Amino acid sequence: MKIEKWVAVDDFGKIINPMIVEGQVHGGLAQGIGQALTEAASTTKRRAALDGTMLDYSLPRADDVPSFVVGTKETPCTHNPLGVKGCGEAGAIGAPAALMNAITDALGVKDMPMRPAA
Repeated sequence: MKIEKWVAVDDFGKIINPMIVEGQVHGGLAQGIGQALTEAASTTKRRAALDGTMLDYSLPRADDVPSFVVGTKETPCTHNPLGVKGCGEAGAIGAPAALMNAITDALGVKDMPMRPAA
């Protein structure tokens, strides 16, 4: 499976540093894609971790994610004088649901992470 294109548009209020915001979105999207496709904690029957190090745990790599198209809409927040909103988790919140909905629609598969059959 390959993700051909990913477009994300978010409203972060008044953006002070666009480069940092775009980086936060990219990181969150990669995290969400990893959650949907590659990441799973493995345990023994007695719940001992089989993924003892980050080398054992399947985090997404650069070739697991597409190039992202990131857009923003600016609606200033009315609850603070700068009009800013948080952006740190934006990509990670919607990405797993969006990807799993697309996979479920196409294949009927509903388990996360969605891995090819062994």
